[in-house]
Amino acid sequence: MKILTIDDQQLILLSVEKRLTELGYDVLTADSGLKGIDLFDSFEPDLVLVDINMPDISGLEVVRHIKNSDRGNTPVLVMSGNTEEAIIMDGFTLGIDDYMKKPVSLSEMSARIKRLIGAPVVEQKSEVTGSGRMLQKNCVGVVIPCYNEEERLLGTEFKDFAHSNLGYHLCFVNDGSTDNTLKVLEELRKGNESNISIYDCEKNGGKAEAVRLGMLHMAKDTQLDYIGFLDADLSTDFRDFDDLVETLDKSNFKIVSGSRMSRMGADITKESARKVISMTINLIIRTILRMPFNDTQCGAKVMDRSVVPLLFNKSFITKWLFDVEMFIRMRKHYGKTEAKKLICEQPLKRWIHADGSKLSMKDSVKIVGQLAKIAIVYR
Repeated sequence: MKILTIDDQQLILLSVEKRLTELGYDVLTADSGLKGIDLFDSFEPDLVLVDINMPDISGLEVVRHIKNSDRGNTPVLVMSGNTEEAIIMDGFTLGIDDYMKKPVSLSEMSARIKRLIGAPVVEQKSEVTGSGRMLQKNCVGVVIPCYNEEERLLGTEFKDFAHSNLGYHLCFVNDGSTDNTLKVLEELRKGNESNISIYDCEKNGGKAEAVRLGMLHMAKDTQLDYIGFLDADLSTDFRDFDDLVETLDKSNFKIVSGSRMSRMGADITKESARKVISMTINLIIRTILRMPFNDTQCGAKVMDRSVVPLLFNKSFITKWLFDVEMFIRMRKHYGKTEAKKLICEQPLKRWIHADGSKLSMKDSVKIVGQLAKIAIVYR
């Protein structure tokens, strides 16, 4: 049994192809609508799995071609993040057989395919199952800066997330570590090569430069809708990061930034001394930005890929306060009024201070001097 899968995002295509091949189907993939039409005519599949939103032509145009062809009875299953009722109804009017809204699990996808065309004559047995593995609505790149994180990298958490959330790409930036961080990262990547990568910097340039290089590197991947960054110690966990992505997707914001604001129902843990220093520093930052931020320094942010060049093409002047510089660059480019409309500060549900933080109390004092430097340079 032959299946043709058409989607412009390789992260999705690879996951779908792997799962359907495991089940025993003969699978071909196309990363554009036009390529999909060519393959349909030559491959003569028993079912077509197609996305709606593609850069060359709409998936509905692919459906129209199929239904108007000599093999118009070929089952077509649409799997898309587009949830507009009009689009869905247009699909059924054209003759599609089913419509799945992303995010959707590999298990559900497999079950719907079997319902339409049945299981392969010889179904393969595989230790890998689709249970709990979700095809995400959007493809998201996450930059994770690492410097001497050999002892703190939570390998299991990263592996589990990459395995379960198909559409996310984790890019670990090794910032010239002098311990075995690179070896740990290489081991972490094994078996997850399609959605975990390593950007290795020979020399330590600081967190700001590591994030900057990682963001520019990820921006080269055109399949990514959004790109963000997250601390290696996972003080902000993936559940909250996914919430930031959802907010970005359902709004006109360009940036959604996590905020460690203490409130009812949230698990926000800070050392008491750090809390006092943070409040003082934040007051200075708000004065410099002239924008009402509660917490610029949370290490969890996600943004539309379109603003990455604006924020990261030019090197930052500080190693730790690049977040402040990012927001200043947004303000200078869009103007304060518009920038405030494009940036969302979203409270986290969880944030735990991780032991072994690279930022010491002495460093916190230096931050005041760096803020003065930012105020002068960006004046």
